Amino acid sequence: MGDDDGMHMQIGQVAHRTELSIRTVRHYDDVGLVVPSERSVGGFRLYTEADVERLLVIRRMKPLGFTLAEMKGLLDALDVVNDDSATEKERSEAEDFINECHGKASESCTTLRRQLAYAEELTELLAARSATSGSSSPASL
Repeated sequence: MGDDDGMHMQIGQVAHRTELSIRTVRHYDDVGLVVPSERSVGGFRLYTEADVERLLVIRRMKPLGFTLAEMKGLLDALDVVNDDSATEKERSEAEDFINECHGKASESCTTLRRQLAYAEELTELLAARSATSGSSSPASL
């Protein structure tokens, strides 16, 4: 069973594809974020490409500080905007929530860029200090 052959994937393949742990993928099933599309006769979780895409959305949201409820809300909103049978009201509410999430993601990215800049400044300072000191003892920076 290959990753892209249109067949269902087992949890190990999904974990590998999404760079999430098996435990994390199971947790997202347990809390109802990404429920596997099917179960094998033996009860094993089986996932589709669409399930993998949902997990990738979650993986992208997690470092930006989104809650599980916000993750669920965004996944639901994305489903609504892709559903041709959705009403105009449902579609409008979904788009509003997607815009809210976009704003939060943008703010989080700004914060993370600032934190990364600080980390890089410190790394450069320490690299320069260790190159000039030649000692392993702590020094005043």
